[in-house]
Amino acid sequence: MQPDDIRTAYDPANVVRSITIEIDAPAAIVWEVLTDLPDYNHWNPMCVRAESTLELGAPIRMKLVNYANPGTLIPVVEYVCAVEPQRLLSWEAPWLAEWPYPARRDQVIEALGHDRCRYYSTDAFLGETGIHVMRFAGPWVKRGFDDTALALKVRAEEVYAERSRGALR
Repeated sequence: MQPDDIRTAYDPANVVRSITIEIDAPAAIVWEVLTDLPDYNHWNPMCVRAESTLELGAPIRMKLVNYANPGTLIPVVEYVCAVEPQRLLSWEAPWLAEWPYPARRDQVIEALGHDRCRYYSTDAFLGETGIHVMRFAGPWVKRGFDDTALALKVRAEEVYAERSRGALR
């Protein structure tokens, strides 16, 4: 991506950001939940299926709940572009002539100590089409990201509590 390329330029006005949630679990547990793609259908209300090796450049094939058309799923393929264990997991949709809607999703984990962390997610709709994607999809993407953040908190805290109870036995 070139910063001066109008097809992929970044505009902060075209970024969706989830709520920021504090999670009573270590960043390592949150990371584990985020990277356990086969388990997404058990806890993630927006992305009910995800398949990938999570290696840089690898595709991530997802099925997203279509908040704009309830009862339907949206198939999405994006590509892993950043992996910083326990800190950042990102994927992006490149600009393609047949699909000129590039975007980048960042999921951020910030450790707040040994057993607490903070999480939020962003989606930047890039380039000259970004404003149109923001107007059309921004509200439901925001809702889905907020739902996912809240569900991630619940799931990570459950996993941490289960492991803590097991360690006390």
